[in-house]
Amino acid sequence: MPDRSSHRAEPVHTHPDDVPVETALAALADPVRLRLVRELAGSAEWTHSCSSFRVPVGRAALSHHFTVLRAAGLVEQRDQGPKRLNRLRREEFDARFPGLLDLVLREEGPGSPA
Repeated sequence: MPDRSSHRAEPVHTHPDDVPVETALAALADPVRLRLVRELAGSAEWTHSCSSFRVPVGRAALSHHFTVLRAAGLVEQRDQGPKRLNRLRREEFDARFPGLLDLVLREEGPGSPA
């Protein structure tokens, strides 16, 4: 149930079915957003608040990154008290873009197969 006592606006979500492939690719191309998506993919749903991510950007930039991820249909957010919790919309995104998240979530480093 949403927290109605909060003064901030409810987050606006775009369903992955309404996302063009260019929007999805652009959202995943940014290193900070990719890091956020990877952390969410490795965590249980609704366990990460926005402030729990350790990324090298300020609060305003982090908010912008989450806005981009919501607009790309990748992330869903909900308010719980003073925290905004996040989940990766893996199932919905995979239905729209099969295999795309698997590709970008695969950590490639030296010696990794291409």
